[in-house]
Amino acid sequence: MRDFIKRAVKKLSKLTREQIEELFIAAATEIDRLETVLESLGQGILVCDARHALVLANKCAERFLPIGVLEPGNDPVWLRVWDEKIAGFLEATLKGGDRVEEREFDAEAKGISRLLSISVLPLVREHRVTGSLVYIEDITEKRGREARLRRAENLASLTTLAAGVAHEIKNPLGSISIHIQLMQKALRANRKPQDKARPRGENSYEDQLDKYIAVVNEEIDRLNHIVVDFLFAVRPMDLDLREGDLNALIGELVDFMSFELSDARITCELELEDRLPLLTFDERYMKQVLLNLVKNATAAMPTGGKLTIRTERRDNEVDISVRDTGLGIPEENLSKIFEPYFTTKATGSGLGLTLVFKIIREHRGEITVKSREGEGACFTISLPIPQREHRLIGFEGQAGPADGGGGS
Repeated sequence: MRDFIKRAVKKLSKLTREQIEELFIAAATEIDRLETVLESLGQGILVCDARHALVLANKCAERFLPIGVLEPGNDPVWLRVWDEKIAGFLEATLKGGDRVEEREFDAEAKGISRLLSISVLPLVREHRVTGSLVYIEDITEKRGREARLRRAENLASLTTLAAGVAHEIKNPLGSISIHIQLMQKALRANRKPQDKARPRGENSYEDQLDKYIAVVNEEIDRLNHIVVDFLFAVRPMDLDLREGDLNALIGELVDFMSFELSDARITCELELEDRLPLLTFDERYMKQVLLNLVKNATAAMPTGGKLTIRTERRDNEVDISVRDTGLGIPEENLSKIFEPYFTTKATGSGLGLTLVFKIIREHRGEITVKSREGEGACFTISLPIPQREHRLIGFEGQAGPADGGGGS
């Protein structure tokens, strides 16, 4: 079509009025088709001229980027972008004439946080650079799927190790614990009468032995807890799914934790949606999930703070969010926190959030986290509403039972 228009323009002086009108209609149709294609893309497109001024942009670019009015103008495109990191990247890349592909940025536009992949490509025509193309892709869900797949693979690999761990670690630990107890009994039985009569602290040799043995016992207990958590993480779950009131469960948990939260100088606020539909869940496991999240939030607020637990119905799901005002999670750790053995605690097993992830997946739900370092964290659990709660959607114009429609 473009070649046809070029040839027609060269013969413009020889064309009749009707032929010129046909030419304009054909050109307008072609432009409209190209604009339709551009607006139908699921990726953002920005086209800049040789001076880096914005020439063309589609709706996805406006939706993805924290950007000003997307109208063609003389200002460089980076002056339209509000995000400093993205604006700096575009300025450095476009001024340098570089070709950069799939550079990732966290961005927030219109209240929605996204992970964006941005590529800058030169527009070349007849061996000459005439401008630049900025290609923007929302890869938030893609990275989320990759992270979920990686976590699922890690859990599967743990399963193959469970039997060996149970035999090779748990049983010897039990034997060590028993023999430590026998050693303590032997020491007490062989202690001389005059030593027993002395005040504590004078018999330094036996006091030191008692102290060392106590440390060994503590470490044995800690290892036992790690093994138990590990076995729980890989053992198939036998869920006892029953209808339950999620708001009531949260209320019971907060009452149970009230003294511990008060002692940690943490205020707890409940924002529970009224008339939440009944959900199907295992009460014991769901309490464990919420307890783990509340304990993590408490640990993240060592000097006190605010804990907010919220429930909300959203389409065919119920969301439960646990938000704290604590230390937050570094950006580089956000994608790892549900993975086995990942922990930032000195004495943590790295399996607590792995268990949370597994329990929620067993309930056919999802769990996500949003956090910025120094600004707290928010864990959100999404659980499906049982099918009978879903409303049937009829075809437009079709009368349902409530409309009084009936058979003949």
